[in-house]
Amino acid sequence: MPKLSVTIITKNEASDIAAALQSVSWADERIVVDSGSTDDTVGIATPLATRVVVHEWAGYVAQKNYAASLASHDWILSLDADERVTPGLAAEIQQLLQREPAHRGFRIPRVTWHLGRWIRTTDWYPDDQLRLYDRRAARWAGRHVHEGVHVTGSVGRLRAELEHFAYRDIAEHEETIDHYTTLAAQQMFEEGRCASAFDVALQPAFAFFRNYVLKRGFLDGRVGLTISKMNAHYVALKFQKLRELGSRAPSHEPR
Repeated sequence: MPKLSVTIITKNEASDIAAALQSVSWADERIVVDSGSTDDTVGIATPLATRVVVHEWAGYVAQKNYAASLASHDWILSLDADERVTPGLAAEIQQLLQREPAHRGFRIPRVTWHLGRWIRTTDWYPDDQLRLYDRRAARWAGRHVHEGVHVTGSVGRLRAELEHFAYRDIAEHEETIDHYTTLAAQQMFEEGRCASAFDVALQPAFAFFRNYVLKRGFLDGRVGLTISKMNAHYVALKFQKLRELGSRAPSHEPR
């Protein structure tokens, strides 16, 4: 039977880390890699984790690969501090690891709690996350944003959900959008992309239509409308920041 190591990277997650670790108390090993928290994250995690290591922040990809390198077992479940493994998901993973799995990685549907309800509409659902993987055939890759596990071999999908408590309120949602749109714009700029007037004017409208109509955000009433607007705002801000980066770039046209 393959054994399972859970890895969590943290910084200032005192309000969340205990619940995250308690949701995987059944795992064979729980490793926390902290990047210099100034709150009590390390103190809270220490009695609940198998091992807590303080490691200077190296970026999402490098930090997650470092955490996986510390694991005693090859099968890894990568968890964020604001996520919880449900009893159903725990049972499904334990059943899967009764023998060597047929796939080298598994996507898990993730459901987010926001504004007082679980969101199963808009772009937020099912938000499949490849988090369970065999490190002998997989590792984290990516750059500024949208890091993910790249697997050599086949990938399966689990049925039970991973719970995500992403934002405490609209203000934190706004802060996160501002942070990640900066990273997304920088990544697109480095890839040679530019933002046209079409992108700035129409992409946000398309994003709202996709979220609210095609992805049935209207079924969640006021909350679905708010999330659809916020997702469209993310798209608008990303392209506006990309256009700003393009305007700052030095011209190489001949004089």
